[in-house]
Amino acid sequence: MKLIRQEVVILGGNTKLKIYGKLNCKSGKRMKKENRVFFESKNEAIQQGFRPCGHCLYSDYKNWKNGLI
Repeated sequence: MKLIRQEVVILGGNTKLKIYGKLNCKSGKRMKKENRVFFESKNEAIQQGFRPCGHCLYSDYKNWKNGLI
């Protein structure tokens, strides 16, 4: 929580679905605590094999879907 308050951690992800998004995303808030992982950047999430959320990161998701990421 300390890193979130300091805004070092800006993204959260779901380890089961391999999706990352903003911490305030409605979809992300519903995930189980045991499936949560946090990232400092989009690049970190992508390097670990996660894709962008289709709700809170729609333009990044469209680029991912079109093979641009």
